[in-house]
Amino acid sequence: MKIAIGNDHSAVELKEIIKEFLEEKGYEVLDLGTNSTESCDYPVYGEKVGKAVAAGEAKLGIAICGTGLGISLAANKVKGIRACVCSEPYTAKMSRLHNNANVLCFGARVVGSELAKMITEVWLDTEFEGGRHQRRVDQIMAIEANE
Repeated sequence: MKIAIGNDHSAVELKEIIKEFLEEKGYEVLDLGTNSTESCDYPVYGEKVGKAVAAGEAKLGIAICGTGLGISLAANKVKGIRACVCSEPYTAKMSRLHNNANVLCFGARVVGSELAKMITEVWLDTEFEGGRHQRRVDQIMAIEANE
């Protein structure tokens, strides 16, 4: 499975750690940058990850900025994206199980590398439950379609 990953300047180091973690687990990684610690704009990279997932270039995405919030807002502006900010494994699990989230976001200034690995692993290992949750995901997507 291919995972798109993108980040701003605050998350270069954590992105590299997560990228290596994913590759060790057998995932193919589409690195959308940045690879520089020079100040840059997180919306650019949130959009890149969202577009890669929406276009089918990657099945899922991971976007990292200082808090995870800004980059998630940008990713969620891409049609078809359900990005979630997770700072612990339980929310990561539920975002997949109940919301079928397709982009995981977290903050390099909020979670350490080991916690980020745990969040990522739980998120990737959890499948969408469907059932009553499909109706709710459909309602979320209908909001987007009405814009």
